[in-house]
Amino acid sequence: MASDNKIKEDPDLTERLRDPDQSRAAFTEVIARYSRPLYWQIRRMVQRHEDADDLLQNTFMKAWTSLDSFRGEAKLGTWLYKIAINESLTFLEKERKKLNISIDDEDRNLIEAIEADPFTDGDEIKKKLRVAITQLPEKQRIVFNMRYYDEMKYEEMSRVLGTSVGALKASYHLAVKKIEQFFEITD
Repeated sequence: MASDNKIKEDPDLTERLRDPDQSRAAFTEVIARYSRPLYWQIRRMVQRHEDADDLLQNTFMKAWTSLDSFRGEAKLGTWLYKIAINESLTFLEKERKKLNISIDDEDRNLIEAIEADPFTDGDEIKKKLRVAITQLPEKQRIVFNMRYYDEMKYEEMSRVLGTSVGALKASYHLAVKKIEQFFEITD
């Protein structure tokens, strides 16, 4: 799926972030540049707009307060995705504990959130795909979203998730098979 969330890395932006005189203006640019793709990465994990909005703010706050620890060894986008995914996973774990639910029950909660979401458009196939994705194991869900929606290369995913390229390819392949099976069963 073609993504409108494609980001071109800008090495100059990274340099400006490190310069105390330019860091605030550069970070404003980071927010403008990365808000949309990070929002959708988070949203596809947590499903609810309000939660995604809060987690996006948390992601940028954590990035701002951790700017000194960003050494530039990874791309800025990779670093931000890693923060966003970790924030989302932490949120989902806290929700499971708060609601005292299992991972299987979490799937049902996410599906209910999709169906109740006023921001979901009326396209039934898209909604059905979102439901299928929520039923994937967490790691496969993340890998599928990054590859399918963001068209992220496996090498980049490897840096974000700390997983080998081979394992990511296998996760994506399994996710696709499970989604295909979901569509076969529900048609």
